[in-house]
Amino acid sequence: MPTLTFAAGTLELRDIARQDARVPTLFAWDERSASFRAPAVAYVQALYALREQGIKVDDRARAYEVFDAHPVVRHTARPYQDEAVCAWQKHRGRGVVVLPTGAGKTHVAVMAIEAKKRSTLVVAPTLDLVRQWYDLLRTTFGVRVGVIGGGDYEVLPLTVTTYDSAYLHTEHLGARFGLLVFDECHHLPGKTYQLAARLSLAPYRLGLTATLERPDGLHHELVTLIGKTVYRKEIGELSGDYLAEYETVRVQVELTKGERTEHDHERALYLEFVAKNGMHLGSTNGFRDFIAHAARSAEGRRAMRAYRRQRELAFAASAKLAHVEHLLDLHRGEPTIIFTQDNATAYRLARCFLLPIITHQTRVTERSEILAGLASGTYGAIVTSKVLNEGVDVREASVAIVLSGSGSVREHVQRLGRVLRKKNDEQQRAVLYELVTTKTTEAGASDRRREHDAYRGSR
Repeated sequence: MPTLTFAAGTLELRDIARQDARVPTLFAWDERSASFRAPAVAYVQALYALREQGIKVDDRARAYEVFDAHPVVRHTARPYQDEAVCAWQKHRGRGVVVLPTGAGKTHVAVMAIEAKKRSTLVVAPTLDLVRQWYDLLRTTFGVRVGVIGGGDYEVLPLTVTTYDSAYLHTEHLGARFGLLVFDECHHLPGKTYQLAARLSLAPYRLGLTATLERPDGLHHELVTLIGKTVYRKEIGELSGDYLAEYETVRVQVELTKGERTEHDHERALYLEFVAKNGMHLGSTNGFRDFIAHAARSAEGRRAMRAYRRQRELAFAASAKLAHVEHLLDLHRGEPTIIFTQDNATAYRLARCFLLPIITHQTRVTERSEILAGLASGTYGAIVTSKVLNEGVDVREASVAIVLSGSGSVREHVQRLGRVLRKKNDEQQRAVLYELVTTKTTEAGASDRRREHDAYRGSR
């Protein structure tokens, strides 16, 4: 009888003649191993195809377990969470669920794990999120949970890992899990991260995200890697009943006369260099070309300094800092997060208002202490650059002040999501302030990111 095995992220079909015309086309002959080979991600498809061709195989590929995934702590599911899991089940346990930050995507995953009762690997983008998943799964199911990454390597029927560790180890672990859960799954289509899905034979796959679309369009790859989008709800559909009521307020500020003169001068220098070298900043590689050209001459390095200075003036205009002071006073007693585009501006704010700061350089223990201080009221506000954009649970925050950011819709929906969780199911209104310097590139970036449904009815 032909045998099907898992080998280094692929499926090997052996003990069948090379000339056998029944072998499905998704298998290709491999001279090195003298066997037919198919990608591991096609495991389910391969089994169906073999069955249709009347080929019975000894399936030795899968090594995952059936285990009693019975929660010892159970939360009542919200209607849309039930709907999401139902839709996922109807698509044979494969697909992406899109829900706003704070809507309980992790609970959807817990329900899916309980439904399938298969060894499960949860993949998250950061160690902070790995820690949160570890705590959630350990306390929910009352079992030991494995961790891969951050110095840990323990593989158990319920295991959590980062995207970085997943693609490094899936070649060897790709048969060990029957269910893959990809948190913040918009990361998965990256060139290397895709391997975490492609080298696994897991028949069941669940993707979770609040911001599915990628600027490079690679989110369409998720159909192959996980499955199609099976359920979707936007912020506007859930605010009030399940998320905090919220408003987004755009505040436009002006540069001072001196700032405006310097800004326009530096921007002119930068654009003159771009035009002189025939670069098109709107193209895919436009800014990359600018960086390459800027490094080759003194004129180019001056243009780079000009580019950075005009951004610095827009990001941290003196009128912005004055308005931040006003907002901190206005929302005194309300836990507040101030977001910036870069670390330099974040440190400037922290010094100016004597606030704790979290950047990618902040140690995990210190980060936890700062977030605990925000929760307890020890700190009324904290400053961060981009590290709190994604995934990290900051349940206590109800005010977000975006001092500066990119034109990314994803980034700003994520930042809004940091303040949308209801606190103990109590009604609490959240607010996001977006500070924009007029007559700079910030104005256009603000217009682009506000095209999202989350900004409907904002002012």
